[in-house]
Amino acid sequence: MRYCGREFTPAEIALIREWLTTPQMNRARLSREVCERLGWRRENGALKDMSCRVALNRMHADGLITLPPPRNPKPVTYRSYPDIEQAVCEPAVIPAIDLATLTIDPVLGRAESRLWNAYIERHHYLGHTLMPGAQLRYFVRAQGQIVAALGFGASAWKVKPRDQAIGWTVDQRQRNLHLIVNNARFLILPWIHCPNLASRILALVSRRLPDDWHARYSYRPVLLETFVEKPRFTGTCYKAANWQNLGDTQGRGKLDVLHRHAKPVKSIWIYPLVRDFRRHLCNA
Repeated sequence: MRYCGREFTPAEIALIREWLTTPQMNRARLSREVCERLGWRRENGALKDMSCRVALNRMHADGLITLPPPRNPKPVTYRSYPDIEQAVCEPAVIPAIDLATLTIDPVLGRAESRLWNAYIERHHYLGHTLMPGAQLRYFVRAQGQIVAALGFGASAWKVKPRDQAIGWTVDQRQRNLHLIVNNARFLILPWIHCPNLASRILALVSRRLPDDWHARYSYRPVLLETFVEKPRFTGTCYKAANWQNLGDTQGRGKLDVLHRHAKPVKSIWIYPLVRDFRRHLCNA
């Protein structure tokens, strides 16, 4: 069974069931136990704890294991923090945007993390969901005022047009997929209207993301990807920022193994972070 890009054998599933019988075993402890005992780590040696938690939840949903009840069954939302709920509302005075003053600031600390989540939950059409695996989130500010938010995380496991454009084998994809980073969220606050703002943001973030990613995860990605839902959006800002359109998805989603085509069709865009990205991705 494959979960979050990792194959779990029947023997490993049996081990997870055995560990679940340990007294006072909870979900967080189980996730760390699985990562440590099965050697599920990132390239920098850190445990892939968040990916493991998502994988365990999916195993539970598929009936392979039975997880203990969560400690906090109701996730904390931004509405639990009145100051944050007020902060994400439209301001009385909308700031003028000078593209020369834009800054791309990583989200650091719990307070900023809650604020980023709140902006996405309130104003992004997809809302806020946890991103498993390696990730970076950013605020975009103009003269100190937040005007946009972006999130980058794990790439899609398999995308035919993308994989054909790269030209890699199945083994190469399994080995090097972490070198692709997905732009999972891009929100310009709805009261902000400024020509060329979106493409300018994409240009700025693509320059600093490799260094930020290396600082956090000890390796540099070589390619960015994103998926733009049709017909809701046309991807104009990605085109203006020199991203390449590879065609459309089949509307299956990441978890569709029955070919039911239940998801919206999306256009596929990539942006090379290095000129020879194919060589890196096809490296044995």
